[in-house]
Amino acid sequence: MQPFTTHTGVVAALDRANVDTDQIIPKQFLKRIERTGFGQFLFFDWRFLPDGGPNPEFELNKPAATGASVLLARRNFGCGSSREHAPWALADYGFRAVIAPTFADIFFNNCFQNGMVPIRLDEADVEELFKRATAAAAAGGQYRLTVDLKACTVADDAGFSRSFTVDPFRRQCLLEGLDDIGLSLRHTDEIAAWEAAHGLPAVSG
Repeated sequence: MQPFTTHTGVVAALDRANVDTDQIIPKQFLKRIERTGFGQFLFFDWRFLPDGGPNPEFELNKPAATGASVLLARRNFGCGSSREHAPWALADYGFRAVIAPTFADIFFNNCFQNGMVPIRLDEADVEELFKRATAAAAAGGQYRLTVDLKACTVADDAGFSRSFTVDPFRRQCLLEGLDDIGLSLRHTDEIAAWEAAHGLPAVSG
């Protein structure tokens, strides 16, 4: 998993609440067991028209969101089913951080396993970010934010700066690029010793 320390990226402002996991990655695309390849289907029903062309009205298809790696959304993002394919799709598309007032618990937890930082900010702060993103787009530009996981801050270059909280253990795992499997692999010697002490056969790799 790619470590996360500090990231500066273009913001895609998705002005929608209660975005569920079936909207993030529709169920018909859940045919792969790998974590890759899902980005092309992200928000499929919103991103594309019935004829297969891009929907020019959808937020991620607008010029202001080109190359976006920070997703801004409203409350209860990632609700619905528990499918881990949702953060897989977001990460594969290129997102490193998602900012919203609240997240569904399972989605929130899954983000940490896929190298993304889910950032909870107050409603007023999220509203301010939407205003700044809208103003940048109206001026023909893009809005950028910097997420500093070491300092636990999110900031732009125009005076906005807020702190966010994150579980210390999860923060450290993200800083080091460790998911549950990577964390377990750090303890292979201890695991092997425990298995040997309990008469379990060694597993050849």
